[in-house]
Amino acid sequence: MTTKLIHQSQQDFFATDTSKGVDFRIRQLKKLLAVLKAHESELFEAIYKDFKKSSFDTYATELGLVYHEISLFIKKLKKWSKPKHVRSGLANFPAKSYIIPEPLGNTLVIGAWNYPYLLSLKPAIAAIGAGNTVILKPSEIPANTSACLAKIINTNFEANFFRVIEGGIPETTELLQLKFDKIFFTGSTPVGKIIYKAAAENLTPVTLELGGKSPCIVLKDAPLKVTAKRLVWGKFMNAGQTCVAPDYVLVDQEIEADFLKALKTEIEALYSSKKVTENFTQIINDKNYQRLVQLIPSEKVYCGGTYNAQERFIAPTVLSGCSFEDAIMQEEIFGPILPVIAFNDLDSVITQVKARPKPLSCYVYSNHKKDIKKLLKSLSFGGGAVNDSVMHLSNSHLPFGGVGQSGIGSYHGKYGFDTFTHYKSILHKATWLELNLKYAPYSLKKLKIVKWLMG
Repeated sequence: MTTKLIHQSQQDFFATDTSKGVDFRIRQLKKLLAVLKAHESELFEAIYKDFKKSSFDTYATELGLVYHEISLFIKKLKKWSKPKHVRSGLANFPAKSYIIPEPLGNTLVIGAWNYPYLLSLKPAIAAIGAGNTVILKPSEIPANTSACLAKIINTNFEANFFRVIEGGIPETTELLQLKFDKIFFTGSTPVGKIIYKAAAENLTPVTLELGGKSPCIVLKDAPLKVTAKRLVWGKFMNAGQTCVAPDYVLVDQEIEADFLKALKTEIEALYSSKKVTENFTQIINDKNYQRLVQLIPSEKVYCGGTYNAQERFIAPTVLSGCSFEDAIMQEEIFGPILPVIAFNDLDSVITQVKARPKPLSCYVYSNHKKDIKKLLKSLSFGGGAVNDSVMHLSNSHLPFGGVGQSGIGSYHGKYGFDTFTHYKSILHKATWLELNLKYAPYSLKKLKIVKWLMG
């Protein structure tokens, strides 16, 4: 079946209103959960071929979160889908007002390569839960995971409801020429602009989950041992190929030396091997490997800095003596390289960060309430954490999304349901009373009453 025919079949199916039924949605989500668990070993094998990513990492950072999202939707869907009653106001008496959640229609989800299961399936779950049909286009870069997803989904779901379409730029371009009711994209900012432009041709609403240089700010009162432990884990998980990984560190110069030592100690404890292991994945492909190697200035390497082209391995690397003018500070790193910049004035840090595009995430390590409040109030970013890294993603009660150059819209939990839902407003008027206030002829007396009612 061609892409156009799949798209048309989903439009036809959505028009039957079948996918709007809450019981239907719950059945599909339960089916998806069962199917994924039944094929878990295949999913583990496929991602290992692409990344050498361990089963533990895959479950902890991808499948476990996917299962949790499905279970949450199954549990909460009936509540989220109910009409919500709101006040009507005296001007509309006698009446009742309510808001009806309804699905947008035919949706396109374009996944990212760095977490190919999580970033493809989690928005698809939200779309299904909200009552839409879904075409899922996973990234072609991890070819084995893309093929595995296509096999599992396409053999267990009807094409007119949920379909995986594989391919690269030509296939994505073809999809973007079709009219969808919603497009959800996860990836880079440059590609996000292309998606946004294509969607504008059909006035299609979009959610863009992009990236950017996410800062980590370490103040002088930060407890160094736990700071280093949480920061190193958040940065070097998935070999740094994480959109919300700390991209660089700003550390108070009073503790810089001790902080660097703490980072090195933690890296040596967690990543003692000098090769790809079950604790440390490889770089996704040669192109990204070469890009990252060229970003490492040998004269600024504090620890790490070694690499192996055959395994696409780059050791967890910390750079010291860095500044905002360095080449590595001009683009999102998306790899296991961590530049450290010392500062002696918090206001100058705020000024420097605000002068740059708004990042997807920001992390603050400190127990100084006044400084924490100042940073969170002054800096604009998608989301983040105080005294932790990356873990805000694990809380389904928090919306996940960017701002400005780092994205448009958010999802996770109820926020994902909202992203794929239109809230239809209804004023339901009674017929047993009709005042003449709003009808001509008008008078000063009527005006006074209107002012009172609307004031």
